[in-house]
Amino acid sequence: MKTDMQLAFIESYCRLGNATKAAIQAGYSEHTAKQKGHVLKKRFAEDIEKQIKKMVQDAVPAAFDVVTRLAQTATSEPVRLAAAKDILDRAGYKPSEKIEQSISHSDMTTDELRRELEALTGFTEPEQIPDLVN
Repeated sequence: MKTDMQLAFIESYCRLGNATKAAIQAGYSEHTAKQKGHVLKKRFAEDIEKQIKKMVQDAVPAAFDVVTRLAQTATSEPVRLAAAKDILDRAGYKPSEKIEQSISHSDMTTDELRRELEALTGFTEPEQIPDLVN
């Protein structure tokens, strides 16, 4: 069970991100705040992580509201476009990235290409290969 000061430290640390300042704000002595903050940060790392995740989750609706308002009412067209793209990206409508790949086998002989194809497919007869690619 955590004391009120420990709970206050966790809350302060999540807001400030500074263990010494969080310890002072939680009521620990300024003389020992640096050491105490370090100890508390390690001791309650899991609680701190959970609290930060909760804080981020709680901020999502407000952040989404801001981005939505920007997409609808911003006076700058690039800002509206960026906000709209952000909404679409997060909804799973991110455009696919094009990857250009070129493979050249011009230096290989027909026999070398057949051996490579055999190694890749496991088949030795050319008649079996069309079934794999169709």
